[in-house]
Amino acid sequence: MTIKEKINDKIGNIVSRFNSLSQEENSKLQTETVISDGMPELARQAAAEGAVLLENKGLLPLAAGTTVSLFGRTYKDYFFVGYGSGGDVIRPYNIDIAEGIENCDRLKLNTTLHSIYLEWIEKNPVSHGYWAHWPLRYWEMPLTDEIVAQAKADSDVAVVTIGRSSGEDRDCDLDNGSYFLHDEEIEMLDTVTAHFDKVVVLLNVGNIIDMSWVKHYGDKIGAVMYVWQGGMESGNAVADLLCGKVNPSGRLTDTIARNYYDYPSSASFGNKKANEYTEDIFVGYRYFESFAQDKVLYPFGYGLSYTSFEIKCNDVKANDNGFEFNFTVTNTGDVAGKETVQLYLGKPCGRLGNPSRALAAFEKTELLEPKQSQSITLFVDMYQLTSFDDCGSTNNASSYVIEKGEYSFYAGNNVRQAEKVFTYFQEGTELWQQLKQVCSPKNDFIVWRAEEKSGKIYLGSKHVAKEKYDLATRILNNLPAAIEQTGDKGIKLADVKNGKATLDEFVAQLDNTELEAITRGDYKMDSPLGPKGNAGAYGGVLESLRNKGIRPIITTDGPSGIRLISCCSLLPIGTLLACSFNTRLVEQLYTIVAKEMKEKGTDVLLAPGMNIHRNPLCGRNFEYFSEDPYVSGKMGAACVKGIQSQGGSACPKHFACNNQELCRNTNDSQISERALREIYLKAFEICIKDSQPKNIMTSYNKINNVWCHYNYDTCVTVLRNEWGYEGNVMTDWWMKPSKSIEFPNLRDQAYRIRSGVNLLMPGGDRVTNGKPDGTLLATLGKPDGITLGEIQQSAKYILKSVMDIE
Repeated sequence: MTIKEKINDKIGNIVSRFNSLSQEENSKLQTETVISDGMPELARQAAAEGAVLLENKGLLPLAAGTTVSLFGRTYKDYFFVGYGSGGDVIRPYNIDIAEGIENCDRLKLNTTLHSIYLEWIEKNPVSHGYWAHWPLRYWEMPLTDEIVAQAKADSDVAVVTIGRSSGEDRDCDLDNGSYFLHDEEIEMLDTVTAHFDKVVVLLNVGNIIDMSWVKHYGDKIGAVMYVWQGGMESGNAVADLLCGKVNPSGRLTDTIARNYYDYPSSASFGNKKANEYTEDIFVGYRYFESFAQDKVLYPFGYGLSYTSFEIKCNDVKANDNGFEFNFTVTNTGDVAGKETVQLYLGKPCGRLGNPSRALAAFEKTELLEPKQSQSITLFVDMYQLTSFDDCGSTNNASSYVIEKGEYSFYAGNNVRQAEKVFTYFQEGTELWQQLKQVCSPKNDFIVWRAEEKSGKIYLGSKHVAKEKYDLATRILNNLPAAIEQTGDKGIKLADVKNGKATLDEFVAQLDNTELEAITRGDYKMDSPLGPKGNAGAYGGVLESLRNKGIRPIITTDGPSGIRLISCCSLLPIGTLLACSFNTRLVEQLYTIVAKEMKEKGTDVLLAPGMNIHRNPLCGRNFEYFSEDPYVSGKMGAACVKGIQSQGGSACPKHFACNNQELCRNTNDSQISERALREIYLKAFEICIKDSQPKNIMTSYNKINNVWCHYNYDTCVTVLRNEWGYEGNVMTDWWMKPSKSIEFPNLRDQAYRIRSGVNLLMPGGDRVTNGKPDGTLLATLGKPDGITLGEIQQSAKYILKSVMDIE
């Protein structure tokens, strides 16, 4: 442990005593242990199905009766989840890897080595740090040749665990002990591989880390597996995978590059003020497969199995709506397993410069016994063939178009090993959907583009398409009409829900004080209107509102479980769930969470996390799914369907471009409209259209100089007018005060309402809790001020969400 680490550890121990958000402190709270029916089995299955086997030189699965020596303190001090609001769950139990192996009837634990580790761990306890100063790793026990030699004599195989974490408000470091291996870990691997000829390395991480060391060790390491952070059943799932009770079936939802600087975002990540998204649409595999295949260690969609599969395309049917593909998947190996059929679309480069591959559909099989087959049908909508023209290159500015040329479909088990199965030729460029320009950059900068020359595709560049419209005019032309205020007519909200009165008639009863209150929460986290530890309440925050039948709606943090001062299930992290490629399993998992929500008295789970893995160093990547918007959207929709299956509400977040934790409240994502629409908004679009969440949360950051909680175009022009969203739009917890850019008389709450962000959560600022700040009603009825119709419209969206939540 370095001097710097020791100092940080001491600071963390002091500060965490005063921070109610510390996982270390919450873990000490005494609550009744409750285990939901079916959750242990389902969480264990999910944790195993999302693990990705990267290397296996015939070592795995381990034979029955194998004695295992565990190395690396995180086999015991396991990272079950990341840090911050997305992981701080009081769970009924945690199963580490040692306990998992002890629970496994096929494996034996080297208890002598385990005892040495336990004694050292007791003398060298870990600290979970404090808010925004989470530990990125734990220091390792020094190993001697004598200890490792004795372990080799006492066991058959070494299993080395490399642990990493990250968390909200802190990005990972491009340094040893975070993205790179620490010197202590290299020494551990060197010593273990010098004595053991059978070595497995497990990566207990929330983010992709540097993997160049795998080639360095070569045959000295027999297997490498990303087991991620698997929640409370982590250890049991890992043991199942090691012994072969479960066949690994996880597939990467991120590309693992040879070098950090090979990632297309590496040159524009971590800047405090702003990041120019110069890579444009070429995020992850879209870049690597188009221009830099040689810079990839493990491609998107990659993952090994203990068996083998054949994927055969039987038939393709085309119609006006899209393309239907029928596949037969056969287990051609010797053990049971699951396979994921991945279907990729290759668009023509065209005038817009399209990437060579984009995931278009996927489906995971059931468990197939040797020689068993399953039929899989995948559908690709014609909309998926479109590209967004943000600059008029096809003479269709601000439009989705299907460009002229050849569209090829490739099927396989990863983006690199996918064979062409069908080709469609588009005779001429077709306008698919004419839209309005939104959120375009105000500043000029250069973005990447694909260019075709003499039949070959090259990486080129172009100036970004800049803003060419007047937002103020757009907003003023769409102001809602006011509803005449009538005073209390005795109409209850239940009357609206039962069809006895209209929502307009109900809203007409609300006076200005009630209208202000309905558009904010109950001022603080842990509202007295809900169970202890809630994130905040909205809806019936005044007695007069409750008298009108508006009940308080209780929110709680997610997505890896319900964050309350109560015992709740701890789920695997979002990245692991996405790597399972099993949407049915994810929906089932969150259906049990939905039942827990009902039992605990909470209505809205602030989940799923939907942001894109733009860069492997983003500290909150563990909550999110992938570098790819399609799999992110489908996984997000599965979460929403599960959460809302029992009448509660999901709340996808953070809308949008929350791709960096450093200066997250002020950082500006400077991005082209095309990249915004095709990558960063696309996951939300898919999720919303597939699952109709009742709430959605904006993000802290700016998009092209406009904070997302003041962004009319994302929240109204796109979300409501284009996608048809009917739910409630809320802020992330607290927001930055600001004057309106277009309407200088408006600020803060009035600016937010005019921007189409209906609800301020938790309701006040961090200092002035307990009373309105006055900014919403200050200009009501005045020239160029907020209008009654705007406030009433926000109230209506919030009340719809209240009525929709059972």
